[in-house]
Amino acid sequence: MDVYRYGVQRDWCWRGWQSRYSFWRPASHGGAPVILLHGFGASLRHWRYNLRVLGDHQPTYALDLIGLGAAEKPIADYGAEFWAAQVHAFWQGIVGQPAVIVGNSIGALIALTCAYRYPQMAAGVVMLSLPDPAVREELIPRAIAPLVSGIEQIFTAPWLLRTLFYILRRPFIVKRWAQLAYANPTCVDDELLEILLTPAYDRNSDRAFVQITRAMSRTNFGPSAKTMLKQVSQPLLLIWGKQDRFIPSMLSQQFQQVQPRMQVVELDHTGHCPHDEQPDRVNTLVLDWLRNHPLLRG
Repeated sequence: MDVYRYGVQRDWCWRGWQSRYSFWRPASHGGAPVILLHGFGASLRHWRYNLRVLGDHQPTYALDLIGLGAAEKPIADYGAEFWAAQVHAFWQGIVGQPAVIVGNSIGALIALTCAYRYPQMAAGVVMLSLPDPAVREELIPRAIAPLVSGIEQIFTAPWLLRTLFYILRRPFIVKRWAQLAYANPTCVDDELLEILLTPAYDRNSDRAFVQITRAMSRTNFGPSAKTMLKQVSQPLLLIWGKQDRFIPSMLSQQFQQVQPRMQVVELDHTGHCPHDEQPDRVNTLVLDWLRNHPLLRG
């Protein structure tokens, strides 16, 4: 494993399940620690262009979420609250002081959930494309909600999802899916494909895919993002790619209306994974934001 890209890696155990984290620390004393949380289908290696850059300024950690990446893939009650509990335990055991939590996609929802449920651990939150489990419920009229729920149960049947998993993990399909996530398809290089494909061949990866996909289809997958944004008091930075095909960037303006003090930055020519597609811009944005908050820069 390339230490220059991925930092120093260690195994870590939570509730009897093995996970993995990576870290990099500056030569001199840094500011508040940074914890990086990947999205669905990714791993700590998705921070390949960010970990060392941020870690040269402030102690930086990247964590594999249970069920994903190089972490164990057990039968579990997956959801934002579940993973937030994992991150909180990691923070208690490894980090030990208020940290800036940075997440992409589902990782962004988990980062916000950490600040909401465990305010003592979060010095600030950086979100890159933030999903909101409540949006789906808001868009579906109550009269047809039972019908929609019934249809979803059919299409999220375990046998069907397991079959779908074996189709989706084929390299050429993973490449097409990744190219949808990026505004610039040339960013989908061989290294990224290896990052995305490797966990899909782990033991019980099919089982985890089924459970996580079913969890993501439920409205109780996590707390409402808008509700959490209203209540958290920590500094907030929201970064969104204008060409995000997975979560529409117009949500960023809705979130800013809910929480006006949150800084929002929309990036041109950028898709669902700004940190990997535009790493120099994102790293600069995050470091500048940290410098503008004295409590975060240390």
